[in-house]
Amino acid sequence: MKPEPISLPMPEGSELLVNPDPSARVHVQEVGDRAEQFAAFVDSVGPYLLHTAELLCGDKARAKDLVQATFERTYRSWSKARDGDTRAYARRILVNLRIDGWRRTRRELLLAPVDLPDTATADHAAAVVARNSVVRALARLPVAQRRVVVLRHLLDLTEPEVADELGISVGTVKSHNARALARLREILSEGDR
Repeated sequence: MKPEPISLPMPEGSELLVNPDPSARVHVQEVGDRAEQFAAFVDSVGPYLLHTAELLCGDKARAKDLVQATFERTYRSWSKARDGDTRAYARRILVNLRIDGWRRTRRELLLAPVDLPDTATADHAAAVVARNSVVRALARLPVAQRRVVVLRHLLDLTEPEVADELGISVGTVKSHNARALARLREILSEGDR
């Protein structure tokens, strides 16, 4: 099932859509105006950011809002973002926005793992069942541990990169990661019984 496109209102009044097709890769080039470059960036990075946001939020609606806010902030500082790694720049904005949300509310309002929709049916492959189990297990982790696991293992960032993105020490990343993986093993083994 393809994710729904996310509309992104542009300051000039035009509208861009995030291409939900992950095989569609467009690279930002130095030619063209700012809007064209940003449109190519949105098409290229949108599905990746949406997937990352869903893992961090645990809620599709909040993930879409988070990606929308990420694109808005990235567009405002596009001249700075396009000079470096645009994907990493946008991911950093996304993670920071999510952390700001955690700090503002001081608690998560996620669905309980038992309330998450069970999408695994006989028609789906075993990979879907496994993915569903992992997402449910991630939802049961504390917020700090979940964000370390998502950045470290699902986005394949190194420990120093995770520490830099979250503004914590490498040692804290290691301890959160170790505790989270141990807890994930417990949670997933409960499902095997």
